[in-house]
Amino acid sequence: MRIVAQALAAKAQEKTHSISPDATVFEAISRMAEKNVGALIVQELDHLVGIVSERDYARKLVLLGRASVATPVSAIMSTPVITVTPKESTQRCMQLMTQGHIRHLPVVEDDKVIGIVSIGDLVKEIITEQRDLIEHLQKYIRGE
Repeated sequence: MRIVAQALAAKAQEKTHSISPDATVFEAISRMAEKNVGALIVQELDHLVGIVSERDYARKLVLLGRASVATPVSAIMSTPVITVTPKESTQRCMQLMTQGHIRHLPVVEDDKVIGIVSIGDLVKEIITEQRDLIEHLQKYIRGE
């Protein structure tokens, strides 16, 4: 069974992006666009206080007619944040995402955010796990 640490290793080149709760929503959306990500960790003094996503922007700002330049991230961020450890299974992460209707999970170790996994990251890991299993079974059947 594959674990979150393997998904993070596959993303080794990618940095986890964060923003302050006092930043404006406009700054958050600009950073997401610049970094080509769908969510940002919201941190205050290196402490996880929330997560803000494109979905939060659409549902809590745009649909309510608020202005992104005048609204702080803290007003639309999701909290409390569902987190996982690097040892969590990808299957469990998919369950958490399905149950919570979320697309991003911060990965926390020793009370510190060490990464974030998206639903896309987990799908890649599950596909890799299934491909490895199929390959193993084919070798077994062939007597290798």
